[in-house]
Amino acid sequence: MNDDLFRLVYYSRNHIRGDADTFDAHVGDILARSRTNNTRDGITGALLFNRGCFAQVLEGPLATVEAAFERIQQDERHGDVSLLALDPIAARSFPNWAMGFVGASDVDAGRFAGVGASSGFDPSRLSGDEIHTLLRDLTIEEEAA
Repeated sequence: MNDDLFRLVYYSRNHIRGDADTFDAHVGDILARSRTNNTRDGITGALLFNRGCFAQVLEGPLATVEAAFERIQQDERHGDVSLLALDPIAARSFPNWAMGFVGASDVDAGRFAGVGASSGFDPSRLSGDEIHTLLRDLTIEEEAA
């Protein structure tokens, strides 16, 4: 297996239906499974949710990143899954995050309100680099807090 590092960036539409508690339970399940699988597979990254969309960065060996992306595409909670970038990288941007999650709290919502205002947080209007930078900056702030 090739151990070179790759970064995969995608977005998807939220297909979770129900009230806030149902949504929170599904996101909790997504995060728990991601953290378990990613720790096992040597993947790091971060997930952002806002206005019905998910955006995520995955970093790790190509085969494991592609396998994780395949699982995401098969997950009924994600719809219209769109790959924005898959590129080799020299170093990880999220070395301490098996799967960081930003966007759930009011504080996080305030942190990227400008992005939401400028794009409606329609990830299809953002590039893979823009989503990567947004998530990297938010996780750096989270680590500093």
